[in-house]
Amino acid sequence: MAAKVLAIVLAGGEGKRLMPLTADRAKPAVPFGGMYRMVDFVLSNLANAGFLKIVVLTQYKSHSLDRHITKTWRMSTLLGNYVTPVPAQQRRGPWWFAGSADAIYQSFNLINDEQPDYVIVFGADHIYRMDPRQMVDDHIASGAAVTVAGIRQPLSMADQFGVIEVGEDGKRIRAFREKPTDAVGLPDAPDQIYASMGNYVFSTRALCEVVERDAADKTSKHDMGGSIIPMLVERGEANVYDFKDNEVPGSTDRDRGYWRDVGTLDSFYDAHMDLINVHPVFNLYNFDWPIYTDQPPYPPAKFVHQWGERVGRAVGSMISPGAVISGSLVENSVVSPKVKVHSWAQVDGAVLMEGVEIGRHAVVRRAILDKNVFVPEGAEIGVDLEKDRQRYTVSDNGVVVIGKGQRVEP
Repeated sequence: MAAKVLAIVLAGGEGKRLMPLTADRAKPAVPFGGMYRMVDFVLSNLANAGFLKIVVLTQYKSHSLDRHITKTWRMSTLLGNYVTPVPAQQRRGPWWFAGSADAIYQSFNLINDEQPDYVIVFGADHIYRMDPRQMVDDHIASGAAVTVAGIRQPLSMADQFGVIEVGEDGKRIRAFREKPTDAVGLPDAPDQIYASMGNYVFSTRALCEVVERDAADKTSKHDMGGSIIPMLVERGEANVYDFKDNEVPGSTDRDRGYWRDVGTLDSFYDAHMDLINVHPVFNLYNFDWPIYTDQPPYPPAKFVHQWGERVGRAVGSMISPGAVISGSLVENSVVSPKVKVHSWAQVDGAVLMEGVEIGRHAVVRRAILDKNVFVPEGAEIGVDLEKDRQRYTVSDNGVVVIGKGQRVEP
C-alpha cells in the first residue's frame, strides 16, 4: 500500500531583501520568468510528482498569494486532491506564526485531519526543478526521522549557506550550522559542502514530537532549520539527500541540478538572466516536467512597424502573451504579459513585469520594473546610476529596481 504523504509549503516569508518588490506582496507571490509566480515552482514539483494534497501556509501580505493559489491551483476534489492556502489562524493563542516551526505547530490540525505517514515541508521561494518522489523514497528506505535536501556548493562559499556536515557514510548528518567559517568538506569531495535547500521530508510522528517540544521552549526561535533539524541531528536521526542524485524527466546536462535562492535583488535578476541564454541555465521549455501557472486569455505577442530604424524586434529575450513591441528594440530581457514598448525605445537586460509601458525614445538597461510602471518618453533608467540612486532602489550590483506602480521621472 502506498505511503500517505501530506505536503506543507512554507510561504509566509516577508522578503525584506527583495524590497520594493515585496512592498505589496509576500515573497512567494513575486512574479518570476514573465508568466509565473515564485510559488508555482515548488507547487509544480509537487504536482508533477503526484503529491496532490498540499497546504500552503501564508502570513505576510498574503492576499495576492492567496488569490493566485485559489484561482490557479485547482485539483480534482473527486479524488480528494487539493492545494489550499492556510493563513495564520491563532489556533494556539493570540499570536501569529513566530517562525517556520511555529507555523507547523499552529497547523497540527491539518496533519491530524490527513493522518499522513510522511510530511513534506518545502519552502516556497526557490527557483528549481526537483522530483520529490525520489527524496521521499530515499527517506523511507533510510528509516531516518528527517531527510534534508542538500545541494553541493564550493567549500569557499560555506559562509553563505546553512551547511549540512555529514559523517563518514556520507548520509547521516552530524552537524547543521548556519554560515560557518570553518566548515568541513564532504567525505567524497573535500572541496565541497552541502548547502541546505530548505526542503525536508519527515516521518510524521517524529515531526509532531519535536515541534511540540520546541513549542514549549521559550528560548527557541521556532525555526525549522535553526531549531528543529539540529534537535534531530543531535539524536542521530537526520539524513541528507544529495540533490545531484535527483533525475527530473526532460532535464538537460546544462540545467540538471539547478537551484537558486532568489532572496536578494541581484540573485532575482541573475536568475532571470539564466532563462534567456540560447542554451538556458534553467530551461523553462522542459515539457516533460512543466511549470504550471495561471494562463489568462491574452492574445499572442505582437511585433509591429518596419520603417527604417523603426522596427519592432526582440533578441535573446523571452516575450510573454499580450506584449506589444512597437518599433523598438528589446535585448537580453524577460518581458511579461501586457507590456508595451513604444517606438525608438531601447530595452537591454531588463525584467519587465505585467503592464509595464515604455515610452518613445526611452532607454532601460539592467533594471527590474514591477507591475504597471510607466516610463515616460525620453526617460533613462540604468544609464546614470548615481542619478537613479536618488530616485529608485539600486542593488549592490547596479541593477535599478522600480516598485509596483512607482512614478518614473522624465
